[in-house]
Formats: sequence, structure tokens, C-alpha cells
Amino acid sequence: MSECIQLSFAVCRIGIYTCFRALCCKGPPPPRPEYDLVCIGLTGSGKTSLLSQLCSESPENIVSTTGFSIKAVPFQNAILNIKELGGADNIRKYWSRYYQGSQGVIFVLDSASSEDDLETARNELHSALQHPQLCTLPFLILANHQDKPAARSVQEIKKYFELEPLARGKRWILKPCSLDDMEAVKDSFSLLINLLEERDFEPSRM
Repeated sequence: MSECIQLSFAVCRIGIYTCFRALCCKGPPPPRPEYDLVCIGLTGSGKTSLLSQLCSESPENIVSTTGFSIKAVPFQNAILNIKELGGADNIRKYWSRYYQGSQGVIFVLDSASSEDDLETARNELHSALQHPQLCTLPFLILANHQDKPAARSVQEIKKYFELEPLARGKRWILKPCSLDDMEAVKDSFSLLINLLEERDFEPSRM
């Protein structure tokens, strides 16, 4: 009988020790990977508002970006360091100076814009998709302002921007979005993070 009591006591001590180690000796969680992204699009496409909402910033303090700004946007499985470039006519010609070091691209377009602005956005996206520093990177293309009556559908945008033939063989995601549905925006960014993670595991090209 005494042997059984001693055995039970020993098992109990081992259990307590194991629990103690699990609670007190557990190391910090592994650091989240960080990715450097560039965010481009015409003035008025809503880049700044989307990024500010993702950072939980007050909408009252949002000011359109005239040069560039950098935001660290945290997600559960990654941190995105997003360099947003202003979209004015006199700024867009300098975009390429800020592409170096980017690991992915976010292109925001106003799906309810005028035909002229939509044509300009298409030309800028085509240039980015073919730029030597960006052409191999994952692209997240956001058709913003879907809450507006004049908004074009994703299928209309895809056809007008000729994405299927132009971006064939590239990794890109086209998603509708608006400030009214930030959960959908976060889901779109999660898809982009998946593409970035896949790229991390690709074998190096010699």
C-alpha cells in the first residue's frame, strides 16, 4: 500500500513540475515576419484612408499623401511596412525611385472614377507590372470605392485593365473594397501575405 502511495506522490510531483515548466519556462512567441511593400495609385483612389483604417487611426486626422509616408501595419502572422507614394501628376514620375527593396506591391484604384482617370490608372498599373524592380513581385490590386453608385465591378475592372493577358504568369490578386467593409480589406491583405510567404520558400534563382 505504501508503495502505491509513494508512486502516486511521485507521479503527482512530475505532473506539477511539467505544468510549472509549461507555464513558467515557455519562451516568447517567434517574431512575426516583416515585409516591405510599396503602395501606389492615383490621388483620390483612397490609399491613405485604407491604410489609416488598417492602423486604427482616427479618420478625422487623415491627410492625403503628397510625397510618401511609411506605416507599419500589424497582422496576426506578419507586419507589413508599407511605403505609400503620393499619386499626383507631378509625383508619379518619381515612383520608380522608391521601388528598390520592395517585396510586394499594393495598387489602389478608384472603381468609380472618370474614364480619363481610369485610363491613367490602367497605364500606371501596366507600367508597374512591367517594371524590372516589380515585375516578379506579388501584386494586390484593390478596386476601391465599391460603395459608390458608379463603381465598376471587379469583372469590369479586370477586362478594362487587360489583367488576364498582361499579368499572365505573375502573382496578383484583384479584390473589391471600400471603407464600409474593412474585414474584407483585411482578408485581401491576408491573401497577399500568403503570396509573400510562398515567395519566401521558393528556391533561390541562380
